[in-house]
Amino acid sequence: MNRLYRTQYSDAVLAGVCGGIARYFNMDSTLIRLIAAVLIFAGGLSLWVYIIAIFIMPKEGSMP
Repeated sequence: MNRLYRTQYSDAVLAGVCGGIARYFNMDSTLIRLIAAVLIFAGGLSLWVYIIAIFIMPKEGSMP
């Protein structure tokens, strides 16, 4: 079963949100970061959504 976690060490740049999403969907994390940046600057994704995801998504290895 695949779970959504924030990456902690291996693929975390800011808080590990994009790295965790990339790992969940089995995609390249650079592509996810690029998509997130374009959406944030285009107004389609709020920076607040990213900040909320930091607090909602558990860290990798924090849950059994």
